[in-house]
Amino acid sequence: MKLLVTGATGRLGSKVVETLLRTVPASQLAVSVRNPEKAEALRALGVDVRHGDFDRPETLDAAFAGIDRLLIISADGDNETRARQHTNAVAAAQRAKVGFIAYTSLAGAGESTMFLAPPHRVTEEAILKSGIPYSILRNNWYLENEVPSIQGVQAGAPWVTSAGWGKAGWATRHDYAEAAAAVLTGSGHENTIYELSGKLLTQEEFAAAVGAVLGKDVPVLQVDDVKYAEIMKDAGVPEGFIPFLVSIQSGIRDGALEVVISDFEKLLGRPAVPVGEALSQLVREIG
Repeated sequence: MKLLVTGATGRLGSKVVETLLRTVPASQLAVSVRNPEKAEALRALGVDVRHGDFDRPETLDAAFAGIDRLLIISADGDNETRARQHTNAVAAAQRAKVGFIAYTSLAGAGESTMFLAPPHRVTEEAILKSGIPYSILRNNWYLENEVPSIQGVQAGAPWVTSAGWGKAGWATRHDYAEAAAAVLTGSGHENTIYELSGKLLTQEEFAAAVGAVLGKDVPVLQVDDVKYAEIMKDAGVPEGFIPFLVSIQSGIRDGALEVVISDFEKLLGRPAVPVGEALSQLVREIG
């Protein structure tokens, strides 16, 4: 059986590949990457490195040829770009007669009001329409997204948020990667949707967990979206990126990530790593 992971040099994809290589012979694993030169270390391990560009469907035809089980990792970019790229990938999987697709989606994507949700909905619909057996991995929120805020706290800043009392289910990329690897290599996952989440916490609760790890009180500054944007600008965040951050805060405030079920135990036999333990590891990594 031949497995393929797209975006294998990215932050999540690289962890999925690392996880797979613990149990899957390198000869059975292929990766599809936009820049194959960035995957030379994988090639050296015996992984089949293929060129695949979501904006060039002809490259995907070659990349997906002979693949039995495919993991499509959601791409970066604006919503229109992501929807186009993901549907290109699904169409190429159909042409290549791939036997199974797993896809990394967003928490509650089917009904979510989060501004990030539309391309995930489009992709999920394309997968369902393809007729290919599938598993949708609806990842909640990545703990690593909070590194800039944690570094700010380390430097003496408060925890700044406009998310109010909305909750998110932070989990590590490692946990999400292990779940994806379990679905790609396991059985009985055909035509499933998994909601993957850590324990739901408010910003106040998350900031308290950060403070416990750092051994300091972390004041929380609750502001509105306009003030949040101003603070981000003053902190040096590029202006073009600020609306993205504000939209995330707004979505969390509106409850878009408050999906109460988590399927980590179904896939890993355990819940997500507790946020305190995960934060301790993250803080050690960022120094």
